[in-house]
Amino acid sequence: MGAEDVMRTQLLALLDGGNAHMTLDEAVADFPMDRINTTPPNVPYTPWHLLEHLRLTQRDILDFARESSYTEMPWPEGYWPARDAQADPAAWQRTIEQFREDLADIRAIVADPQTDLEAPLPFGRGHSLLREILLVADHNGYHIGEFAILRQVMETWPTGQ
Repeated sequence: MGAEDVMRTQLLALLDGGNAHMTLDEAVADFPMDRINTTPPNVPYTPWHLLEHLRLTQRDILDFARESSYTEMPWPEGYWPARDAQADPAAWQRTIEQFREDLADIRAIVADPQTDLEAPLPFGRGHSLLREILLVADHNGYHIGEFAILRQVMETWPTGQ
């Protein structure tokens, strides 16, 4: 296995999570649906807001990496749902499914041996795909960990966890 194959394998593992932090699926498992719109103490957003932020940001990075007509979203409102926005269980599930679908698209780009991970993106202000992949993994790992802490604060982990 060459150095490029090793890098792709490691990037895919980093995107999947589970090495130094939990995966999204582990973090959201058995989350009580009656708490998805609860604002925890000293936090300005709900668990669903945080998941939707993860989804929106990951999708934005994916679009930035592959769309020549990419338009930057306004910060911060483009990357978070409105503070008063609420989700029902179907919206919660849609957020998670869309996150998974976009992550699968990112993984496919990384896994494709024709993808030059280090070349500057033609429309990416000098950023490479490698930078964007690392940014996705870093952002996801950070906020998935934050989500796990929110669960602890909210006492929404199943008994014994």
